[in-house]
Amino acid sequence: MSHNCKLLVKNAEQLVVICNNGEKYVTKHRMQKLCVIENGSVVVGRDGLLKAVGPADSIEAQYPESIFDKVIDAAGMCVLPGLVDAHTHPVWAGDRVHEFAMKLAGATYMDVHRAGGGIHFTVEHTRAAPAAELLASLCSRLTRMQRAGTTLAECKSGYGLELPTELKMLAVIEEAKRALPIGISSTYCGAHAVPKGKTVAEATEDILQVQLPRLKQQISAGALTVDNIDVFCEQGAFDLGSTRAILQAGKDMGLNINFHGDELHPMNSARLGAELGALAISHLEEVTDEGIAAMAGAKTAAVLLPTTAYILRLPQPRARDMLDAGVIVALGSDFNPNAYCCSMPIVMHLACVNMRMSMPEALAAATINAAYALGRSGTHGSLEVGKRGDLLVLNAARWEHLIYQLGGHRELIRYVIINGSVVHDNDETTAL
Repeated sequence: MSHNCKLLVKNAEQLVVICNNGEKYVTKHRMQKLCVIENGSVVVGRDGLLKAVGPADSIEAQYPESIFDKVIDAAGMCVLPGLVDAHTHPVWAGDRVHEFAMKLAGATYMDVHRAGGGIHFTVEHTRAAPAAELLASLCSRLTRMQRAGTTLAECKSGYGLELPTELKMLAVIEEAKRALPIGISSTYCGAHAVPKGKTVAEATEDILQVQLPRLKQQISAGALTVDNIDVFCEQGAFDLGSTRAILQAGKDMGLNINFHGDELHPMNSARLGAELGALAISHLEEVTDEGIAAMAGAKTAAVLLPTTAYILRLPQPRARDMLDAGVIVALGSDFNPNAYCCSMPIVMHLACVNMRMSMPEALAAATINAAYALGRSGTHGSLEVGKRGDLLVLNAARWEHLIYQLGGHRELIRYVIINGSVVHDNDETTAL
């Protein structure tokens, strides 16, 4: 019989499906009760999509092993969906390792910003960097994320703050989509900060009159695919009025609203986002009760970033209050020069310890709900037939090890599989 299936992963001690009724997201008690099959197997078809997910014996009866290109015996191991990182800034030049010492000595985010550091330092270096250099560093960062189990990542522009560099960054993200197996959701974040020498009004005008029209042109011409629009809504950055105008213009172009809000000050960003029909809002360290209620009602996902609060010593986002109110809670690494973390397992660990999420809640937030925040929960975030064959095989008999073990993912994650192809095999005995 000809090989007509790509991959069989069989006899997994635990097969963590997450949810199995086509849910776009899970909230409240549904996050606590993940769907797990004991002794399960998974079949990925020639098209890279999941063909069968279920108990090992019933799959064995349906599918002879001879028809697979590759068979992985996962006895004593766990299989999980690939992780989804709902918030990253991975395209930049200009390392900010020197600022970490300032932060440790007590400088705040805005102190560093005013001292000519922060975003402006990275902007200068990113403007000057050739596209080839940005692409090389982006690919190496995304490969690191992939090795730690991320199979879909959101990637933002936002270190140009003017048209040529923003387009250069988006083109680099487009190239990475073609070069790497990892899935990418692309975000235009031209309103990441107010450029030096401009007022908020001038910066807003430039985005509305210069940057967005050109972006629209590039998208129509098929040169770029952009999924989301983002604004840093904050005191000292973009106020509510400019944020509303930019997000609305992006929405009118067909982009999903997915923006930074209520990080350093309670700006009522959550209420604004809910009003505009935002798909997701990130940060929310300073969100109000009213904002939480508005997000729950509007089905706007809260993308929480435990690394940022940890590194900047900010109050932790109120994950428990959001979960109890029925908000769709997702997680992201916020990978950027200020918070250099490529690992969603570390993000989940911090979410549990510092934000008091349970392990099932954290895993749901890093899979199905993070996929929802990117408009991708129809294809990613759970092991359901018809979705992409993105999965992790853990060298552990219980899935919780992925969160319990802090670091050491090369030893713990045996295989990372994207579209049914093994992209990382971390077995030390094989020299790949």
